[in-house]
Amino acid sequence: MELNGRIGGVSLGYDLRATWDGQRLTGRIGGRFEGKDIHLSVHGGRVTGRVGGTFEGFDATGDLGDQRVDVRLGGRIQGDDLHLTLSGARVEGRFSGRIDGKDVSLTSDGGRLHGRIGGVVDGKDVSLELDGVPALVAALAATCAFKALEDQQDAASASTASSS
Repeated sequence: MELNGRIGGVSLGYDLRATWDGQRLTGRIGGRFEGKDIHLSVHGGRVTGRVGGTFEGFDATGDLGDQRVDVRLGGRIQGDDLHLTLSGARVEGRFSGRIDGKDVSLTSDGGRLHGRIGGVVDGKDVSLELDGVPALVAALAATCAFKALEDQQDAASASTASSS
């Protein structure tokens, strides 16, 4: 089963390409040179894995059920919580906290997952072809791609600010 699509726009976004074998999602967020590998495993309702490499990237750990995702992306101190609920065709929830976080509002229909993570100004569009990948697994992968893109933008902003 294949997961393919894009998080973000044409100029400021990441492609997401991954395969799902029923227990493992493996693939790539972004391109060959600027991007991160994604490796997530689901066993007994627990999800574990890593986005990126050994030194640059983040861990994913938590719970993934039939109707709900509760996962920590990153470490205990520098990380973000993700809470999603599947209700009918809607996947909704919150990424990165109640106050400084982003809404997740996605719809799964016709083999696609589409919608938005974040607000009108600071959010990113999601458009994925599911090809048999469960909606919550795809939503988790989309949020990982969103976080990778947000982390890359933050690093670029910090680099620009420090060189001024």
